[in-house]
Amino acid sequence: MGDSRKNHITVSVNTAYLAEQSDPNVERYVFAYTITIANTGTQAAQLVSRHWVITDAEERVQEVRGLGVVGEQPMLKPGEAFEYTSGTALNTPVGTMRGSYQMIAADGEHFDADVASFVLAMPRTLH
Repeated sequence: MGDSRKNHITVSVNTAYLAEQSDPNVERYVFAYTITIANTGTQAAQLVSRHWVITDAEERVQEVRGLGVVGEQPMLKPGEAFEYTSGTALNTPVGTMRGSYQMIAADGEHFDADVASFVLAMPRTLH
């Protein structure tokens, strides 16, 4: 079975609605998300690629796959973290994102670091 803590990545997410880039009149809602990827395992691992599933309030799904994040493929030693901010646009004021990062450990093992579903939501405005 091996050491289950060997390849362990902890992902945390903060989201923000970008009102200045959004235009509800044309159903464009833009969100930023800041992700912190921390290597909480016992060996170094490199983030190779990403896979996102973005679902809006009308169940329209966009899938995004690509190499690295923000043009980088960070190598994380145990205890190190990498933070980046990216964004996405939805046709609805609320949606969700979930996904995974494809990693390669120092010993050559491939594994996925899953990102649990998180909500993108335009704040309710009070008049």
